[in-house]
Amino acid sequence: MRALSVRAERQVLRLRTRMGRRTATYHLDALASALQAKGWRFVKFYRPEEFPSPLPMLWVRASATNEVGLMVSVRATPGGTWGYYDTLRGRQGYLWPCGDAESAAEQIDLILKFPGTW
Repeated sequence: MRALSVRAERQVLRLRTRMGRRTATYHLDALASALQAKGWRFVKFYRPEEFPSPLPMLWVRASATNEVGLMVSVRATPGGTWGYYDTLRGRQGYLWPCGDAESAAEQIDLILKFPGTW
């Protein structure tokens, strides 16, 4: 019975993530502003007409000359909340809860400043 409820919860979270494009975009814009204040460069991959991806993403680049960086997405989390995630790591890539873009930017800043983490 427990396995069924876990699977159902995952499906609900997946559906909320796909249906919450506007919410994800809002949180990614807040994160982009916080990262810009720290001097990071980024590319927004969430204009549906240009990037028809079901999951809006923000590519945060470690520098202007190389391709090292972190792809960040926003996903629904249990309890009706949202979280920033390392897109390439999926659900295991949880970075920070949404609503606190400054702290999420600090976390990303720490990850990108230490090459051993990427």
